[in-house]
Amino acid sequence: MVSFHTSNNTLSPTSTSSLPTSPTSSMVEQTIQNAESIIKIWDLNSSSSISITPLFHRNRKEAKEYLKCVMDLRGTMHFLVSQNSAPHKLVIAQTLMQIAMKRLEKEFYQILSSNRERLDPESVSTSLSSYGSASFDVEEDEADQLKVAGESISEVERVSALAMADLKAIAECMSSSGYGKECAHIYKSFRKSIVDRGLYLLGIEKFKSSLINKMDREYLHLTIKNWLNAVKIAVKSLFNGEKILCDHVFSASQTIRDACFAEITTEGAKNLFKLPELIAKNKNSPPDRIFRLLELHGAISELRPDIESIFNVELTSAIKLQALSSLQKVGGSVKTLLTNFGSSIRKDSSKTPVSGGGIHPLAQSTMSYLSSLSDYDRILSDIISIHPPIDNALFPESYFNDPTVIEAPKQAASVHLAWLILILLCKIDSKAQLYEDLSLSYLFLANNLQFIINQVQTSTLKHLLGHQWLSRHSQKIKQYALNYESVAWNRVFESLPERTTSELSYEAVKDCFKRFNAAFEQVYVKQISWIVPDGKLRDELKVSIDGKLVPVYREFYETFSTKLNADFVRISPDDLGNYMSDLFHGTRISSSSLLSSSSHSKGCLLR
Repeated sequence: MVSFHTSNNTLSPTSTSSLPTSPTSSMVEQTIQNAESIIKIWDLNSSSSISITPLFHRNRKEAKEYLKCVMDLRGTMHFLVSQNSAPHKLVIAQTLMQIAMKRLEKEFYQILSSNRERLDPESVSTSLSSYGSASFDVEEDEADQLKVAGESISEVERVSALAMADLKAIAECMSSSGYGKECAHIYKSFRKSIVDRGLYLLGIEKFKSSLINKMDREYLHLTIKNWLNAVKIAVKSLFNGEKILCDHVFSASQTIRDACFAEITTEGAKNLFKLPELIAKNKNSPPDRIFRLLELHGAISELRPDIESIFNVELTSAIKLQALSSLQKVGGSVKTLLTNFGSSIRKDSSKTPVSGGGIHPLAQSTMSYLSSLSDYDRILSDIISIHPPIDNALFPESYFNDPTVIEAPKQAASVHLAWLILILLCKIDSKAQLYEDLSLSYLFLANNLQFIINQVQTSTLKHLLGHQWLSRHSQKIKQYALNYESVAWNRVFESLPERTTSELSYEAVKDCFKRFNAAFEQVYVKQISWIVPDGKLRDELKVSIDGKLVPVYREFYETFSTKLNADFVRISPDDLGNYMSDLFHGTRISSSSLLSSSSHSKGCLLR
């Protein structure tokens, strides 16, 4: 009897025949007769009802016997050929073999078709990934007792495992009998339809540049979003499962399994990986397409090890090349967009000063963009390290990097994002020159730098730029604030005597109050419409000014206010604090003087 081995999910005869090395004529005759008795029962051209019944579905023991007799027949044929004798017997054997191969072709297709759902790539990928290293015990009672690694498996897994074992057994039998090409053709035709339909259900169509260029922004976004979801399923389940199944069924022949897998997957996989390249080439994409490109690049990069592993033979190299081409094209497009973005900051030509020294729209749009970019720091670093947008050789490392905070893989993104912020800061400096009032230009600089720092602190930029960057720029805000205070309030400070002394004459005191009233009114009227959006900076400015003004004025007021009439002493220390609280909210005023003696009574804050 021919022995069967059942390891590695197989149900197949061994490659050796049961015939002895030098069989007698009677033994050859007996083998042919046995084969004829079994093979003709299942002859597709037979009028017998059993001929139309699936052999492997009806009785697995009979299926084993059928494969056994085919392998014995093959051995007999080899012997007859080697002996160059009994040509009539060889003709009979050849005829039986052709009948058997036709039967096995049908059985092979029948198993593929009837187990279509059980052998879908995702199920195969899941089950064989879990049980790949285990051996299926396929014995006489296998239909009831199939186990994996000593553990019972589900009914679906049991049937799937048996189907895979049968496919492998038939493939090995047909291939060893010289009919591997016919077996592979059936397999390729059937399984390619499975893969193609799987991609279709994932929403993957045959993408073309003309189609991408015609998509509006919303539809393009949905297409990319769908692709990002589909590509993971396609690679990890569809292609991986098909690879596992193909390798299993044709494990006896690397040539056949490589050819089958390549023909089944190449068209669909190349089309799948083509989309990112087409998106990268699309010149009509929306302005925020860099984020979609980063997502595409990240998806391909993440799946690249799987792609390399699954499509690991020469016949599937075109698939890997397409994936790599998309990766390079997307990276190049991101580089171009980053370069263009830096140029757009430099070229901003708006000449209208922001009302009240508030946040410039360029700072808002730039920091919103950079904050979003920072969320893709690792992908961005991968791209920049390969496609550097600019030469940062002269860029001071201390400007952006705190070595104790920044991780090495993030360096490229850190450098470039810091560089773009520096370009923005330089542009903001030039915008400050549009203000005729020097103190307002300093307030504008402080506001915008504070806004930039806030954006950094509330995004991933904080970790990319580091503590030193934040500390250094926070010091710059303090310097801008001091410069503002000095220019804007120096005249008010100087209107009061350095030391309050009773030796001052009536005229000197009157003159001090007049100068103070005029200076404060001028500052107040001008600055009531100025704005400091950041609450912390606003409070710090007020506290600093109050601390230098109110105590000095209070002492002067309490010493001399009773000696003059209300026409000269128009503002009390408490009023002064109230007036100061109005500042930096961007209040609109209609009167040129809110502190005139005709419209203001002592102790009352008029609006």
